[in-house]
Formats: sequence, C-alpha cells, structure tokens
Amino acid sequence: MKNKPLIALSLAGVLTVGSFPSNSFAQSMNSLKQEQNKLEEEQNEVEGSIDQKQAEIDKNLAKQKDMQAEIVKIDAEIDKNLGEIQKKAAEIEETNIEIDKLKEEIKEIEKKIAERNELLEERARTVQQQGGSASYLDVVLGAKSFSDFISRITAVNTIMDADKNILADQKRDQELLEKKKKEVEEKLESLEAAKNKLEDLKASLDSQKAEKDRLLAQLETEHSSLEEEKEELEEHAHALYEMSKAVETEIIAAEREAQRIAREQAEATAASNTSGSSSSGGSSSAAAPAVSSGSWTKPASGIITTNFGLDVLNGKTRYHYGMDIAKSGSGVPIVAAADGVVSQAKWSNSYGNVVFISHNINGQTYTTVYAHMSSYAVSNLQTVKKGQKIGVMGNTGYSFGQHLHFEVHAGGWNGSKSNAINPRSVINF
Repeated sequence: MKNKPLIALSLAGVLTVGSFPSNSFAQSMNSLKQEQNKLEEEQNEVEGSIDQKQAEIDKNLAKQKDMQAEIVKIDAEIDKNLGEIQKKAAEIEETNIEIDKLKEEIKEIEKKIAERNELLEERARTVQQQGGSASYLDVVLGAKSFSDFISRITAVNTIMDADKNILADQKRDQELLEKKKKEVEEKLESLEAAKNKLEDLKASLDSQKAEKDRLLAQLETEHSSLEEEKEELEEHAHALYEMSKAVETEIIAAEREAQRIAREQAEATAASNTSGSSSSGGSSSAAAPAVSSGSWTKPASGIITTNFGLDVLNGKTRYHYGMDIAKSGSGVPIVAAADGVVSQAKWSNSYGNVVFISHNINGQTYTTVYAHMSSYAVSNLQTVKKGQKIGVMGNTGYSFGQHLHFEVHAGGWNGSKSNAINPRSVINF
C-alpha cells in the first residue's frame, strides 16, 4: 500500500482563506470534507486488507506447524531406518565370518573327500588287479583251519563294510558341502538385498526431508514477507488516520479563520473610504520555533496530531513511538531539539528523508529522530546546535500528509524502539 492519497486542496490555502472570496472558501471547505470522507473510506479498505493479511499469516503458520510435524516424523523414520541398516550390516558381517568358517570346514571336507577318493581309487585298482570278489574268495578258501576260516571271513566282511562306510561318508560329505554352500550364499544374498532395500528407503526419506525443509524455508520466507506487508498496511492505516485528523484540524482552523476574516471585513466596511486590506493573507508562515532555554527545544512549529503512546485506530489499539507535528505551507523548518552530532542523514522507505542525531546531556545519551522531511540540510557526523535548522517538513516515505514524525530515545535507536520515551518528558510542548 504505497500509493499516497491525493489531496485535492492544499491545506495551506485553507489556512490563508482570507485571500479567497467567500464562494472559493466554501469550495475549499467542501473539498476538504470530501477528502476526509475519502480518507475514511480508504482507512476501512486498508483495515480489511490488514484482516485478510492476518488470515494469510495464520494460515501460513498453521502450514509451518504441520510441516515441522512431518519433518519430525521423517527424522524418526530416518533414525529407525539407520538402525535397521546398521543391524543388517552387522548381520552381513556375522555371515561373512560364518562364510570364512565354512570355507575352512569346506577345506576339511574337501580334504576328506580327496583322501577317500584316493582310497577308493586304490581299492578299485586292487580289485581290478586281483579279480574283484574272487580275491576275497581266495582269501577265505586259503584258510588252514576252521578258526582261520572264521577269522578270514570276519576280516573280509570288515573290509567290505569299511568300503561301504567310505562310500556313504563320501556321499554324505558331498551333500553336506553343497547344502552349506547353498545356505550361506542364500543368507548372504538375502541380507544384501535387505540392506539395499533399506538404503533405498533411506535415500527416499532423505529426499523427502530435503523437500520438506525446502518447503518450510519457503513458508518462513513467505511469512516474513506477509508480516512486512501487514506492517506496511498498518503504517498506511495509521498514516491515513493521522491525515484524517490533520484534515479535521485544518477544517476547524479554516472555519475559525473564516469567522475572523468575516469580522475584519465587517469592520473594514464600517470604516472610512478604504478598500480594506483584510483580504491580504499571503502564504503560511515558515518561521522556525522559538528556541527554549535549557538543553531542549521544540523541533518544529505546528499542531500535534498524534501523541506518544497507545493510540486507537478504527477501534484497534496500537503503540505510537513518537509525536507527530503538522503544519501546512512550504518551507516549514525542522530544527535540532538539542546540541548533538548527526549519526545518520538518509532516505528510508518508512521514514522517508530522515535525520538521526545523537546527544549527550548530563551524562545521558539520547537519540532523536526527525522523519518524513521533504529534504535535510545536514550530513553524517556533522555537529549541530540546539535550534539549528536541519531540514524542511515534508511528506516522504510512508507518510500521508505534511508533518514531522519526531522520536526521542534514551540511548541508541533500534528497530524494536525499546528505548523510545515520550518527547514530552524532556521537551515542553
């Protein structure tokens, strides 16, 4: 809301209404009242925009809260997933150890198999050379006694049983070898697959968290922007309120001036053959305020439209950290309220042309602020004296009518204006 309301009539002209004929004065008063109505209408529109902006802020904060809850949930899932990955990694490590042990067992089994193969090959060669089962018969028939016969039969049976056992052991060990190999390979493959799946899940969760973090940052940026827009709207609404009050003050002043001029015109008509000079008004005075004794003096002449402290604007209470002094006419001077050094003289989007002056009075540091000037006549680090002209009253920045916004801070100035004090506590207005 940076568009300033257009005032159809210069307030300075109203204050010098004596220079206009009566019908022109009536037109001026009518224009002022129309402008006052426009200001009130715009105030209502801005207040509606403020309510809408607050609703957007509330919605944004709710989204932020939901997003933060989702991020907490994802973080918990990531932590759980990391635990599962570590567990699977430990199982894989244990399985690899098992594989190493199995490899040793396999070597032993393979060694036994090799030894049995060698024995079986030896048996086969012997059988082939000696005629197979006929050799065992020759051994039995070669007995020299019955007891020798029994011994030889027993020996042959033992050898044949041993051969059978060797074959059985060979078969069993080979089957066991294949089984163990298969079990370990399948277990390792299963663990690796589970770990890969968990790592894929972690990557997905990390991606989700990154996206949520991005959206949260975007919401926070949007929130800051909404707060700034709301603040601008509130400043605009307050400025409209001040302007409306200033117009009302000018209307009252103009009516009083009209009454005064009417009296003077009546007196002039009753006087001798003079045309009267009561209609000569001229432009508004641009004199600087009288310099007070003591450490402080008023920074400008004019009407105080808003005081320091709580201020009710369209039924809503807000805090005003300074004092607004309004005076119509061109070249209205602004002076330093006390001796000091200019700490800043610059342009500000909110303050417009603004000067900050640092003072040291009776050991206490003060900072005074002079805002919305049409121009300033000092520079940074310049030393100024009490009552010295530092600029001209204007309507720059977030201002909607010519006035001086004047602040006093006990200490340095800060954005929260925590050091602001009532100017009336040090200056007699």
